[in-house]
This record gives sequence, C-alpha cells and structure tokens, in this order.
Amino acid sequence: MNNDSTVFVGMDVHKDSIVVAYSVGFGEVEMIGKIAPRVSDIDRLCKRMQSKASNVVFVYEAGPCGYGIHRQLTAKGYPCMVCAPSLIPRKPGERVKTDRRDAAKLVRALRAGDLSPVHVPTVEDEAFRDLVRAWGAAKQDLKQARQRLKAFLLVHDVRYSGRADWGPAHRRWISGYSFDSPWQQLAFEEHRRTIEDRLAQCTRLETALREMAPQWRFYPTIQTLQALRGIQFTTAIGMLAELGDLSRFDHPRQLTAWLGLTPSEHSSGQRRRLGSITKAGNGHARHLLVEAA
Repeated sequence: MNNDSTVFVGMDVHKDSIVVAYSVGFGEVEMIGKIAPRVSDIDRLCKRMQSKASNVVFVYEAGPCGYGIHRQLTAKGYPCMVCAPSLIPRKPGERVKTDRRDAAKLVRALRAGDLSPVHVPTVEDEAFRDLVRAWGAAKQDLKQARQRLKAFLLVHDVRYSGRADWGPAHRRWISGYSFDSPWQQLAFEEHRRTIEDRLAQCTRLETALREMAPQWRFYPTIQTLQALRGIQFTTAIGMLAELGDLSRFDHPRQLTAWLGLTPSEHSSGQRRRLGSITKAGNGHARHLLVEAA
C-alpha cells in the first residue's frame, strides 16, 4: 500500500442511510455499502479510510440533510466537498440510477476534478438564514391567503369599489362585510382570520430580524446595501442571508453567474446565440434582486 496515495470517498447521503464508495488513487472503485448517518459510524468510516492511505477526501451532494456531515469531517481534519447536484456530469443515455451507482459516480467525478462545490455557510450564518427564510415563507403564506380570500369573494360576486391593495380602507371594508348564509360567513371569517394570523406572524419575524441583525457579522454590509436605490432592509438582509460572504466572489461576473442572471449561450463556429438568463444558483436571492431592480 502506497501511503502517499489519496483515498477518494463518495457518499450518497439519505436521511436514514449513507451509501459509501471509494478508490485509492485512480484505482478501481470499490463499494463499502450502507452505513448509518450516526456520528460513531462516520468516525469508524474515517478510521477505515485512513488505514488505506494518508490522505482522505470526501464528497457528497448538497441536499435536504444539510451540512452536518461536512462539519463533522472538516472538524476532524478531513477535506470534504459538498457538490452541486445539478452540475454533476451525466451520460445522456444513462437510464439506471441507484444509490451505489451514484456513490461510485461521485468518486470518479471527484478524482477527475469534474465537481463544482457549493458554499457551506457557518453555523451562525445558517441559523440567521433560517430566520430570514421563515420570514420569507410567512410572506408567501400571507400572499396565498389573500389570493384565496379574493377568489372566494369573486366566486360570490362580491366586489370592492375602491383599490383592493390591502390598505386600511380595504381591510376595514373586508372586516365589515358579512354573508347572508351562516355557512358562507363561517368560511369567510376563516379566510379573514388566516390573513390576520399571517400578518401577525410576518410582523413578529420582521421585528425579530431588526432586533437581531446588529449582532450579525454582516450587519455593516446590510447598511451599505441599503444605500442603493430600491434596496430596503428586508431585501438587503434576505440577499446577504442567501449569498453569505461576498468576498468569495473575485469578480462581479462570478456573482451574476452564481445568481443565474447571465444569458444562456449556444454558439458554434461563427454563429453565436444568446438566450434568456440561466436561472442557475439561488432562486430566492435572484427574486429579491430582480424585485429591487
């Protein structure tokens, strides 16, 4: 065994299991099989891989299981890449997909250098992003609740003569309206109560964001972004929660490419064709930036 070799370890991570494959250098890819996602099982995997070579490199796809495995491995001193699933090379004619094949594919792509890493936020940044996303989800729920109430009123030919912009006058009219049928009135009150609950939730979360933002390390950047036209507090904090440390982008073109705002291209020979924006990367950050613009 050559101790100067590198062991490439690919992990197909799921909620209840991890399928592991590895190769020593550019040798044959071998399967370990399933292990549990417990800390003790991953520690045993590290010891087993360390016995095969001095350098061990791990990789797994970004997904719903988060970055816990990445943080555990990096804390033990092992390089670990969390790769973007949409950028993993795939053969056009490949029709068979299994966990074992996915783990082996990660090993081959890692040692060939064909994988694109995603940005792994710090624990503090991820916690603040969770709070920002909870606020964004509450805003989306409020929008849907208002749409349901408007659809309910339209079905029963109930029309507001003024501007239905959910301002004070519009809300007073909604609170004072009543149906003749007690069943319809009960349904109407439930729609109205849902809107009030979502409004209260949005207010609570926005208040919490404003109170906690000064404690975040990116608060000076939030204040700087608000100097730009069209960007207010909620837009600035939402964008930074998704983007993280802006210094990781060496050039503005890298940032626009990460946001998916660069045009798609399909060129060949002397012919150059540019299409719509790629819409790659973080959709929420792109939505905030487009709305601000």
